[in-house]
Amino acid sequence: MEFSPNNNIVKLCLQGMAMEEKGKPEEASKLFLQAWKEGTNDFEKFLAAHYIARHQKNISGQLKWLETALQFASKINDDTVQSAYPSLYLNIARCYEDLNDPDNAKKNHDLANSFREKPSDKGPFYHGTKADLQVGDLLTAGGSSNYKRDLKMNHIYFTALVNGAGLAAALAKGDGHERVYIVEPTGSFENDPNVTDKKFPGNPTRSYRSEAPLKIVGEVADWERQTPEDIQKWKDKLANNKGEIIN
Repeated sequence: MEFSPNNNIVKLCLQGMAMEEKGKPEEASKLFLQAWKEGTNDFEKFLAAHYIARHQKNISGQLKWLETALQFASKINDDTVQSAYPSLYLNIARCYEDLNDPDNAKKNHDLANSFREKPSDKGPFYHGTKADLQVGDLLTAGGSSNYKRDLKMNHIYFTALVNGAGLAAALAKGDGHERVYIVEPTGSFENDPNVTDKKFPGNPTRSYRSEAPLKIVGEVADWERQTPEDIQKWKDKLANNKGEIIN
């Protein structure tokens, strides 16, 4: 299952988050409930329930929706949602603590810790760029950030979603052609902390980073390309982003 910002339920959740940022919780709650009603698959139901939970007026209601989110997440056997388990179990544990149920609180804390392992994603992995490279070349850390001038990156970034790599290629600096390379990590890697548990639960974009080089093993010619208008919207959004990059 591939996470997509073009998905209608994802769009509703983004609109809801925008309402939260504007200090309009009632409008946000309505959008999340609409997402729940219009969700047609387990991932969409999981996502909507996650956001509905934080708009509940009491702990019991919050716990109900968190466990509903967990119920749908457990039906999805892929890395799109598995990265959300630590925070999901942790929030459930906190609800049980507030309800004075230490046994269930400990159980869920233990489950949260059990999922805090290295990413289980086996790929294949992709890296988007405008650089003209060859099979066998190594991509290394130390390059300039595409999103913040004068910042040298301590990690090399990649994703398991080919369309995500395609978007990265479109946003990359340079005048070359957009290229999406198939890569293999040569060392350990971790969830990208700049996206994990930020707007969306877990790491649904399956974005990772490593201090070790990535080896290019192939190239992809076909992916879902953004329109020039959409690319400009992304560039404008990044230009207005005042958040710090976790480097």
